This record gives sequence, C-alpha cells and structure tokens, in this order.
Amino acid sequence: MAVNFRNMLFNLNILRTREFEVPVISVGNITVGGTGKTPHTEHLIALLSKKFDVAVLSRGYKRKSRGFLVVETTSTVKQVGDEPKQIKMKFPSVMVAVDEKRVRGIEKILELSERRPDIIILDDAFQHRYVTPSINILLIDFSRMITEDDLLPLGRLREPASNRDRANIIIVTKCPREIKPIEERIITKDLHIWPYQDLYFSRIKYGLLTPVFPEKVAVEKFSIDPDTGILLLTGVANPQPLRDKLLRMTNSVVSAAFPDHYSFSLNDLEKIATQYESMAATRKIIVTTEKDTFRILEIENLPEIVTANLYYIPIEIRFVNQTENEFDKKILKYVGENKSNFELHSRKNKI
Repeated sequence: MAVNFRNMLFNLNILRTREFEVPVISVGNITVGGTGKTPHTEHLIALLSKKFDVAVLSRGYKRKSRGFLVVETTSTVKQVGDEPKQIKMKFPSVMVAVDEKRVRGIEKILELSERRPDIIILDDAFQHRYVTPSINILLIDFSRMITEDDLLPLGRLREPASNRDRANIIIVTKCPREIKPIEERIITKDLHIWPYQDLYFSRIKYGLLTPVFPEKVAVEKFSIDPDTGILLLTGVANPQPLRDKLLRMTNSVVSAAFPDHYSFSLNDLEKIATQYESMAATRKIIVTTEKDTFRILEIENLPEIVTANLYYIPIEIRFVNQTENEFDKKILKYVGENKSNFELHSRKNKI
C-alpha cells in the first residue's frame, strides 16, 4: 500500500520529478539484488565512452560516508561502495560519483565537470523517481521472473510487478546461451510488453581465472580440471550462477557464502584459510567474484595462504540471439541525437 501510494503521488505530479538538460539512462530492477546491474552498466559505459563524455552516478550502497563524493581510483570501498569502486577501476577516465540523493548528485556532476557530460548513467535507480530518465532500463532475472514473485517480505519485489510499465527497455538477464523463439514469445506475453517497450535477453560471459594478488601467486595462469578443489568465497546476492559455472569444470566446489555487499573482516579470511587447509584435494584454489575482490583487497595482514591462492572470474554480459548490435545501435543513436539538445521537453527523438 505504501509503495503504491508513493507511485500514485508521482503519477499525479504531487511529488515532483526533475528532468535534466543532458540525457540520463537509468539501469535498475524491481527485485532485491542479483539481476546484473553492474555488468550491464559497464556494458553501457564501454559502449558510450568510445564516442561520448560519460558520467556515472550511484548511491554507493553500504558505504560509510554521506552526501556527494567523486570516486577516485584511490577511494576506499568504505568511502564509496564496492560497485562504484569497481567501475572506476575499470574505467579510470570516466567520471564516477556517489550520492544518495540523485537530483543533487546530477546537479553536482554538471557543476563540477570541466566539460559537460554528454550522458549520465544512473546505477540502481528504477525506484528513484525524483529524476525522470530519458531511457529507463529494467533488468529481470530469467530464473525468477517478476510475474511469478511476491512483494517483500514474502518475495523479492521492491514494488508491484505492474510498475515495469515505466521501463522503455526491459532486459531479461542471466539467460541460457540460446533461447528458443517459443520461450521468447511466452516471456513477452507474460510481461505484457507494450509497443513503446523493447525486450532483450542477455547472458553472463565469464572471463579467465585471474589472481587477486598476482605478485603472490605461484601459478598465475591456473587451470581448473575435474580434480581441482575449489573454495568459493562470495558476498553477493546470488552466487549460484558462478557455482554452476565452476561445477561444470570440477567435481568439488565448497561454498562460503556471505550476504550481499558483506564487509569481510580479517577474522573471516582467517577462517577461510583454515577451511581451505582442511580441503583434501591436492590441487585447490579459492575463487571469489570480481566485486568481492575490492572489499578483500582493503583488508590488511591477510593470511599468506589466502593471498597465494585467491582468484576471481570477471564477467561481462552478452545479448542472446544476435541482438547486441541492435541494442547498441539504439542507445548510440539516441544519445547522439540528444546529447546537445538542452530542451528535454521539446525532444523529437524518442527511444
């Protein structure tokens, strides 16, 4: 009732939304965590930064600071959050900022930038309706469709599934490599896709096993075989896809799963070291996610057995059924046509 009442106030313009003179792309979800916001945001950054000046604004979830902060490569996870830190490290030339108040954050970005950005990407902002995005991208997990889920606390929905109508683009994420046409039609029907909405399907593409502490490891290019023992250390919302990936490579995966955005302590890693030592496999390693590495890297005096055997697997997203080029062209065309148009209300080029 509270969520519906809040949305009604926005729909009736009792609560005001703010439009800006630069295009704003919002990437978000209706469910709590685990839909792949960060890799999809990174896909947009990689795509757009080749041609445009891009700025990224996040709330900096779980950070210990408040207000507006520009993320630097030297910023800590406690200052800015793990996801903004990851994005800045991967795209050091892109302006990344955090602010729990998105309107203020965008205003600050426009004030601080020596050169006005051509596009601002809002990370995890589908529910933040004080900003009216030019393009609203909604992510939905293939394995848990919002049409089959319930509102918190019974399910994982932050708001009713019907509010997907606000999205211009809907991406069903974490799909299998190929989706049959009949599956696409069923999902399209279940989601009640409107004519003004575009539906895409994406999957996770895993990269190569990468040492977290390359200067410490004995084997930089470690290969996993069926007899390799893996201790999977995670602090993410849904570690199951990574676990499934590893189980296709080895017969032995032991999980040490912590809550999403968990702030690892030295004591936690000492326990991980003990657990690792107790594993019977002759060849064994510790595997974590890319996002988790940034929280682990800030822990001092880590056990040597951890630093010498800790690896992560980077991820990217790929669109299913050869639709990536179509998606990329749509985004590039819209930003290219609207980046210099400072009168958002009079834009003729709609997504």
